Order: sequence, then C-alpha cells, then structure tokens
Amino acid sequence: MILIVDDKPENIFSLKSILELNGFNTDTAFSGEEALKKVLKQEYALVILDVQMPGMDGYEVADAITGLNKTKDIPIIFLSAVNTHKKFITKGFESGAVDYLTKPVDPDILILKVRNFYRFYEKTHALKEAEKALKDTVHELHTTLESLPQIAFTADRDGRIEFVNRQWFLYASSKDEFPKTAPGEKPLQELWLQKIAAGKEVETEVNLKLADSEVYQYHLLRASPILLNGIITKWVGSFTNIQEQKELNETLERKVAERTRELLEINRELEITNHDLQQFSFVASHDLKEPLRKIQFYANMIQEKGGPDESTNKHLTKIVHASGRMSKLISDLLSFARLSQADVFERTDLNLIVNEILQDLELPIEEKKAHITLGDLPVIEAVPALMRQLFQNMIGNALKFSKPGISPVITVTGARVHQPYFDSAAAANGPYCRISVMDNGIGFDEKYKDKIFTLFQRLNAREEYDGTGIGLAIAKKITDKHNGLITAVSKKGEGANFIILLPVQQDHLHRNKHSTVLNSQHT
Repeated sequence: MILIVDDKPENIFSLKSILELNGFNTDTAFSGEEALKKVLKQEYALVILDVQMPGMDGYEVADAITGLNKTKDIPIIFLSAVNTHKKFITKGFESGAVDYLTKPVDPDILILKVRNFYRFYEKTHALKEAEKALKDTVHELHTTLESLPQIAFTADRDGRIEFVNRQWFLYASSKDEFPKTAPGEKPLQELWLQKIAAGKEVETEVNLKLADSEVYQYHLLRASPILLNGIITKWVGSFTNIQEQKELNETLERKVAERTRELLEINRELEITNHDLQQFSFVASHDLKEPLRKIQFYANMIQEKGGPDESTNKHLTKIVHASGRMSKLISDLLSFARLSQADVFERTDLNLIVNEILQDLELPIEEKKAHITLGDLPVIEAVPALMRQLFQNMIGNALKFSKPGISPVITVTGARVHQPYFDSAAAANGPYCRISVMDNGIGFDEKYKDKIFTLFQRLNAREEYDGTGIGLAIAKKITDKHNGLITAVSKKGEGANFIILLPVQQDHLHRNKHSTVLNSQHT
C-alpha cells in the first residue's frame, strides 16, 4: 500500500486517481502528524510526501519516519511545486528521501518511479523475511544441537567452526580449538579440512583426548553439507562416542579368533575320527558279513538235506530270512556311511542314470507288471554313483510299496525351475531342477513325512513289506550332499509323490543352502 501525504485534497485526489488506475492500493494523510500515526500502525511500501504543509513540514516527517526502526526502510518520494531549488532537493535527500520530484509531474514518469521503488520495497521485505526465517532456522538448529548427548557443531562452507554445543568443551577449551587426537594420528583440524575438501558426506573414526585428562576415547565423526542451489553453504556434524562399542568389538574379535582356532582343531580331530570310523565301517562290514554268510550257507545245506522234523525246518527258514535281512542292513549302513566321503561333481545325464536303473530292475518290474513312464530329465552337475543310488531307492520303494493285486504305475518327470521352491513355476533355463517320482502305491499319512527320511523309520510291519528303513534316509543324505531338498506328498491308500529339488550347477550360490526356510514354507 502507498501512503499519500498532502494538505490539499485536490492534490491527494489527483495522485490517488493516477496510482489506483495503475493498480496500486493507496491510503491518505492530510498532515504530517496524521502520517506519522498511520505509519506506526500500518505497513506501507512507499510514502509520497508533500514538502510544504502546516504544522510538520515534509522534511520533519521524513526525519521522523527514517529515525524509527520500524519505519526506517520505507522509501519516501518528495513532491513539491514550490521548493524546487537545489538546496531544497539536497535537504530532501538528507532527510532520508529516495527521490525528489517537482511539479508539474509527468504521470508516466511518476508511475515508473513508483513501480521501481515498490518492487525494491517488495524485494527488501522478502529479503528481511528470508533473513528472519534463516535466523529462526539457525536458532532451532543450535537448540537441537545443544540438546544432543554427542558433540555437535556447525561450520561454514570452508570448514571454519561457527557453533559448538556444550559437549565440545569436554574435549576442547574453546570453540576455536579442535579436540586433540591420539599421538601419531593426524591432527583433527587437518583431518577435518582434508575430509570436507571433496564436498561429500564425512564419516570417519577419530581418537580424541578428554580436555582435563590423559584418557583417549574413540568417536565416529559424521558431517553433512547443507546445500543451497547446489552450493555448499554450511556443514553440520557430530562426534559420537564409540569407545564402548570399540572395546566390545575388540573383545568379540578376540573371542571369535579363539573360537575359530578351537573349531579348526575340533574339525581336524573330527576329520581324523571320521576317517577312523570309515575304516572301521569297512572292516566291520566285512567281518560281520563273513559269519552271516556261513550261517546262511550251513542253514541252506541243512534245509537241502532235510531237517530232523518240520519244526526244525521252520526254525532254519527263520534263520535264513533273519540273516538275509541282517546282511541287507549291514550293506545299507555301509552305503549310508560312505555318503560322508568327499565326491567329485560332474555333468550327469539323469535320463541315462534312470534307464540303467530300469534295466537293473527289469525282473521285479516284470514280476509286478509295473507300468513306468519316464519324462525328459535334465543334465546337471552331480555325483553319478550317488544319483544312481538315489533313483534306485526311489523307484525301488515305489515297486516295493505297491498295492497287492494292482499293477504299479510309476511316473518319473523333471523340469527346470527358476526358484528353489517345490511349487515354483517351470522355467526353461532355470538354475534348479525339480524331479518327481509318483506312484499309485499304498501311500502314507503325511503327518509322518518328516520321519520317513530318518534312519530306521518304518511305517509298515516288516511281515508285510520287507526293508531296513534306511532307503529314504540315504535318499535324503544324497540330496543334502547335492545342496538340494526332498519332500513327499501322499495320502494313505492313494499313492505318493516324492519331489526332489537339485541345483543344475554346484556353484557357491547353491552351497549357501536355504533348507530351513524352504522346508518351513513348502514341506
């Protein structure tokens, strides 16, 4: 708003009309005294002031306006028809005016000057508001930093410290003095200037000395640049005491190193023990099988010659069957023990493996009139002998646990998948393969599916279905050895579907197995 001050109504009316036609809001005062009262109550962008007025003249009014803090920055334009001499113009400028116009005034020139001073006032006002907001922000920042338990500070764009909180003085005697670092370490001020030279976030550890002590404590120095239009104007930083954390880390590192040495020693001892156990299992299996062979041999001889009576022949038959089961049990245990040995992975065509197994099982397949469908299986990195044993056990189980009087139907399929999940969608070049061995046999209750892969677990009586209870445990261990997973889906009396997930390549990703998560989600 523009204030027009003149004692003549006709002058005020003329100026008011010109200004309002050009979009300016105006206010009027008919004396210097009235003008002063108004500028103290209302904010004006410009004052157009007549020089000659009764009471206070224009110069006195200008002196009063520019002498007050609240009004000193309001631009004043003198307008006079009488006092046109140079000395009056000079006096007008001395009393604080920004311009001195003499009448008659060209309206276009007047509007041009008014518009320029009006813009100047707006910019000055905006600058003051911005300065006030900046001061408020700085005050708020300083208040926040003062409340922090860490050492906190601000610095100008060149790194000169401007503000520090009270925590700073635990390590330095003044704002201008940087805390001392440990002997042999770079002085903090030099380090600080070096770090901010890049104009990026600063994060580094420093060892600072307490001001009145010889104690040094580790701190983490963090500082961030404050940008304005992409230019750094200030730095805000802090020192966080990490002494306790540092000591805990050092203690932990010592304990980890000690524990690592202990584990290496234990591992070495386990390797020796494992080697001894393997040697023992080979010797024991040979030594145990030798008397079993003799028991079977002599029992068969006595049976062939005919026993003294029917009861004795029944006992001999039981001896032969029991010794046969024990021989099979020893062989299976030996196979399980051998899985602990290291093996070399190589490219293995699972189709060839399964076809060889079907040839080996040709006799029981014929006897049971089994129908076997073989899908296209992938080529993977594996241990061929173990893959042969895995499929031998899976297909052999499907034949063994078939329903009496019903021909077994066994389907072996494979697919590449992208994720190591049992229900993952097929993907032509997926890094995993999913193999399914499905049958129409007797099945089992799924509440036992976590047990069937452990040693000696049987869900059916030995009299009904022969076996040692080790076959699926061997399948599980072979799958684990290949960094894979195995599960089963079944219902009692409705067959079973054994699903195996194996990595196509045995790289480092597959050695970091996800079994715990996957089993909890998909088994």
